[in-house]
Amino acid sequence: MKRRFFRTKWNVAFVAVTFVACVAVIIYASTKIDRAVTVDSVPAAQKMIILDAGHGGLDGGCSTPDGKTEKVINLNIMLSVKDLCEFFGMPVEATRLKDTSIHDKGVKGIRNQKMSDMDNRLAVFNKYSDAVCISIHQNTFTDPQYSGAQMFYSENLPENEQLASIMQNLFVQNLQPDNQRETKPCGNELFLCHYSENPSLMIECGFLSNPEEAARLTDKNYQKLVAFTVFTGINEFVGSV
Repeated sequence: MKRRFFRTKWNVAFVAVTFVACVAVIIYASTKIDRAVTVDSVPAAQKMIILDAGHGGLDGGCSTPDGKTEKVINLNIMLSVKDLCEFFGMPVEATRLKDTSIHDKGVKGIRNQKMSDMDNRLAVFNKYSDAVCISIHQNTFTDPQYSGAQMFYSENLPENEQLASIMQNLFVQNLQPDNQRETKPCGNELFLCHYSENPSLMIECGFLSNPEEAARLTDKNYQKLVAFTVFTGINEFVGSV
């Protein structure tokens, strides 16, 4: 009985949050209707949004205790962010649109394929002179108690810290009110962020090693709420620079 009550209570809360998200989209569309145009007619000065779903193909990334892979979660969230960008007329490009590596044809060996894959993702990040680049990932740790989204950025560009701060604050406000994680600068171990020539951010949406958070992150409705939060962060950042 208690378990059924908890599930019902969670469903009511989720519906409420989803309703708020939908209302926010409608309000945004009515107040910023000039942005809801086709990609082809977007002014040249508008920033290109580059979206990267981490891992893919043979590289599954981390996984939940019951074996659900990070690569699939990343892709689902990224595709929803892409849909929102397109709906509001923001020019957008993705490094991958399906469960695949994007390494060059003919490259042999898992290590070489991974290096080629990352080089090709970076080429997309640096393809445009005025872009915002977002790489979507999930976290893991040996201790299952840890949870919460966290943003990683390179200090090579001053705008990166601002982008990370905006996104972290929105995850706390929209999804994870108890999240006290700090944004973290990274080095060249985070290849895409470090070598990107455009403002870039790696989003760790949560910990798949935490059973409760893993259950949320594998839920497609929650994934859409994460995507809406990411989109909102992108929009806020673009409007501030």
